[in-house]
Amino acid sequence: MRDYIIMTDSCCDLNQQEVDELGLTVLPLSFTIDGKTYLNTPDHAEMSPEEFFAKIAAGENSTTAAANVGQFDEAMRRALDAGKDILCICFSGALSTTYQSACIAAEDLKSEYPDAKIVVIDSLSASRGQGMLLYRTVQERRRSSPDIETLAAYVRSILQTQCHWFIVDDLNHLKRGGRVSATAAFVGTMLGIKPVMHTDSEGRLIPMSKARGTKAALKALVDKVEELGVEPDKNQPLFICHANCPDSVAYVKELLEERFGVTDVRADFIGPVIGAHTGCGTLGLFFVGTQR
Repeated sequence: MRDYIIMTDSCCDLNQQEVDELGLTVLPLSFTIDGKTYLNTPDHAEMSPEEFFAKIAAGENSTTAAANVGQFDEAMRRALDAGKDILCICFSGALSTTYQSACIAAEDLKSEYPDAKIVVIDSLSASRGQGMLLYRTVQERRRSSPDIETLAAYVRSILQTQCHWFIVDDLNHLKRGGRVSATAAFVGTMLGIKPVMHTDSEGRLIPMSKARGTKAALKALVDKVEELGVEPDKNQPLFICHANCPDSVAYVKELLEERFGVTDVRADFIGPVIGAHTGCGTLGLFFVGTQR
C-alpha cells in the first residue's frame, strides 16, 4: 500500500499546533485589507486574527481569494514526486472555488502520474467544522490504518453527521456583503436580533432562526447539541470558532459542561478569509450529530 498525505486548505481554521499534531498539508487562501494582500496560514505569520478583527471593527473592508489551480498543482507535485498519494479535503464547494481548483489540478496530473491516486473530497464544511472533519479523518486513519480509498469512503460516510451552527453578531456586516437588506440590518440591530445559521447538507450557509440578544442566540446553538448531537458527553471533542468574542466562547463552554458534562471543547479564531465575510462577534459550534 502506497503512503499518502492528507491535504487541506486554510479555511479549516486549525492552528499550527493542531495542524502539526494531525500531520496535515495546508494550502493557504489569501485576503486583502488596507490595500495589501496576505496569506491566511495556520501560524498567522503575516497577520494575527486579533489584528485582523481590530481592523474590521474599525470599519476596514476585506476581500478574499480562493486557493488556485497553480497552488494545488505545486503542492500535489511535491507529494507525488516523493512517491505519496493524496487525499485532499477542501472547504465547502458551495462557498468557495477552492474545491474546484483542487479537482482541476488533480485531473491535470493524472496523465503525468498514472500510478498515483489523488482523491479530492468536498468537505461540505467551513472553518473549524472542516477542522473537526479533518480531526475525525486522522483519528480513523490512526485507528485502522486504512488505504486511501477506504479512508476516503469513511470521510464521505460521515459528511452528513457534521453539524455546523453559527450566530452572526454584526448585521451591518451582512448588509455590506449583500446578505441582508439595509432595512433588515437597521431594524435587527435596533432590536438586538442575532441570526442563527447552519451549513446544510450541500455545504451552503442557511439562515434558520433569529434570537433576541447574544445569550439567547448562544443558548440556541447549545440547544442544537441536545436536539441533534450523538452522546456529546462521550463523543470526540466539540469545536468552536469565533471572531474575537472570548466572552461568548466562555459562556458556550459553561453551558456545554453544565448540560452535557462536555469538557473537551477546542476553540480558536475564525481565520481572516472566513472572518472577512462574517465580521466580528460571530461564533460557530461544531459537533457530531444524527443529521446536519
